[in-house]
Amino acid sequence: MALRFKNLDGSGPQPFSSIFKWAVADKLAGRRRKAPARAEVPRVEPDLALLATPPATGEGARLTWLGHASWLVQLDGLSLLIDPVLRDAISGVIRRNVPPGVPLEKLPPITASLVSHNHYDHLDLPTLEKVGAPIVTGLGHAPVFRGSGLGVTELDWWRSTQVGAVTVHFVPSQHWSRRGLNDVNEMLWGGFVIEGSSARVFHSGDTAYFEGFKEIGLRYPSIDAAMLPIGAYDPAWFMRRQHMNPEEAVQAFEDLGAARFLAMHWGTFKLTDEPLDEPPRRLDAEWTRRGLARERVEVLPVGGTLTVRHG
Repeated sequence: MALRFKNLDGSGPQPFSSIFKWAVADKLAGRRRKAPARAEVPRVEPDLALLATPPATGEGARLTWLGHASWLVQLDGLSLLIDPVLRDAISGVIRRNVPPGVPLEKLPPITASLVSHNHYDHLDLPTLEKVGAPIVTGLGHAPVFRGSGLGVTELDWWRSTQVGAVTVHFVPSQHWSRRGLNDVNEMLWGGFVIEGSSARVFHSGDTAYFEGFKEIGLRYPSIDAAMLPIGAYDPAWFMRRQHMNPEEAVQAFEDLGAARFLAMHWGTFKLTDEPLDEPPRRLDAEWTRRGLARERVEVLPVGGTLTVRHG
């Protein structure tokens, strides 16, 4: 079957033989690492009074981690959601390890929801419908939202759209897409560069490490904060084609030339074999090994908030 979309290097998803080896053969043979389905992951109560009013023009961008790859990004008088998955479980099967940083019913009014790709842990249609905001996403996603009443703006890689005073750029990632039985790579995956009057932030979406980070950094210099995944990497032989480990995420950060690293995609859902609380420890060790400044990395608690701005 011809794939509609491929990665920048021409690669597609894992072949069925690799999926079977990971999901069935290695599991039955006891070759996969075992780790508990739960772990203690820091969470703080969000400052709802603060979040009710987005920063004004010139006041930077306020970033609140909601868990997994879900973020509330507020800047220039508006509030955006990225990959909001705020229910108790993915597809009713994989339950949350920690509650959302902000419950769905306590979110401020949302101007737009940005969706990086169609996997169920990033595109949760019931969450998006309850939020009720227009969607910005990659090419091919309109069928997912048919009948939802939500407006959809589809973007190719390196294309942009305006959301109020903010520019949203859709950029490549190294991943793949599938939502049903017969739609492999029919919907484009990617990340976002969000640009306001006094801050530029990057959200990678789901991604393996790839050369595209350097290109993103060249096209969008002076990124104030990069939201990068550090979890869902074990076993490496299978996962490294679609997810980064913490060491690769640090390399991606350096490739981007960003000012701050904000960790995500860990601790919320048990998707792979590493312990839920392992990724921050590996990130810390790699940061130390490279001698990077401590004030440039943030592992926020779920519900935690950080404000960034130019300079």
